[in-house]
Amino acid sequence: MKMGFFSNLFKKKDKKEAEAECAEAKAAPAKKECACENKKDAFSNTEVAKPAADAAATATPVNQGHVEYPAADLGELLPAEPSGGKINLAIYWAAACGGCDVSLLDTNERVLTIGQFANIVMWPIASDGKEKDIAAMNDGDITVSIISGAVRNTENEHMVKLLRQKSKIVVCYGTCAMFGGSPALANLVNGGSQEVLDYVYTKTPSSASFQADYHKDAPVIPQSEYQAPEGTLTLPVLYDTVKTLDQVIDVDYYIPGCPPLQESISHLLKAVIDFVYNGVALPPKGTEIGVTEKCLCDECPREKAYARITKIYEPYQVDVDPHKCLMDQGILCLGPATVGGCNAKCTRAGQPCRGCYGPTHFVEDHGSSAFSAIASLFPVLDEDPTCDEEKIIEVMSTIKDPLGYFYAFTLGKSLINRSVSEEKTA
Repeated sequence: MKMGFFSNLFKKKDKKEAEAECAEAKAAPAKKECACENKKDAFSNTEVAKPAADAAATATPVNQGHVEYPAADLGELLPAEPSGGKINLAIYWAAACGGCDVSLLDTNERVLTIGQFANIVMWPIASDGKEKDIAAMNDGDITVSIISGAVRNTENEHMVKLLRQKSKIVVCYGTCAMFGGSPALANLVNGGSQEVLDYVYTKTPSSASFQADYHKDAPVIPQSEYQAPEGTLTLPVLYDTVKTLDQVIDVDYYIPGCPPLQESISHLLKAVIDFVYNGVALPPKGTEIGVTEKCLCDECPREKAYARITKIYEPYQVDVDPHKCLMDQGILCLGPATVGGCNAKCTRAGQPCRGCYGPTHFVEDHGSSAFSAIASLFPVLDEDPTCDEEKIIEVMSTIKDPLGYFYAFTLGKSLINRSVSEEKTA
């Protein structure tokens, strides 16, 4: 299990090793060689260059080993229609907020040239492709389908399966599609979809007021089927368990983020352009686009002192030092357990990483890895035993929603996956 600068803290140590590492942790870290330097990006073969030295940056404490993940060089705007003819492109939005769809506009002016090499056969937010039109196509007629969002209901499942059948390539786009995202937090509801519907339509203040004023005797909750004079009206059926895209269909490529960032999108676009115009082979199936092999901490320029955590704060509760590691300031940050590739945009702005890029490739469960990394910074070693069990419980109790915090984006792909209830037997 490898987790950036926390990796050594997970190994079982003898007393001498513990003393040496404790002393090292209390000292300011020396400049280290970053494994990301000159590393090939897994999707585009673009060199990840080490950032040039900056006079202003060297005047303030920084993580000297940090590396920025670059955008792909897309060259000039796209030429006319490719010699082999246009490809068919589909974009579908399942259970998500819509941010992933909007993020595609981060291709900037190039979005205006997509029509030069692709027929957009479906993009609900921008074109009028219909389900029946997709169903009428031959299998494999769609070259690339980009699917965002988790699979939350029957319509989501039907559409992703249909697009998989009609597509040569399926890209799992964004955190909700990859890990379940915020929609998957509904998996924590014991009563499943019925409890969710009951809460939304009868217990939230606005809904409760409406039901009390107009349907006091029989609260109205949307039904999956209704017999109207015009015929049978239907709505998608909510599932009790929210699923990730690859738990429902076969996926070729992944691109994380909430939403994916411009750098990642550029690598996706470059791969498609090279494939369509230049016949460049696509990367191996299963490639995760726009990420590194290191954790987010290796991209964060903040100085890390590995300070012990004795109290947990929210960013608004402290005057955040713009140079110090947020964790050193008592602000929980999931950077040690989160894969790099976003260039640490949140931590640079003084906000902790919430883990939207998902876990590093060396761990199976994002939340438990983050929790282990944070717990390893409590002062509980033989050399500084200032935290007893009661103190640890006191510190952790200041996290208002631990499960929601550590699994805010990845519950759908976690070992926990959902809540369960044990039935009592006589």
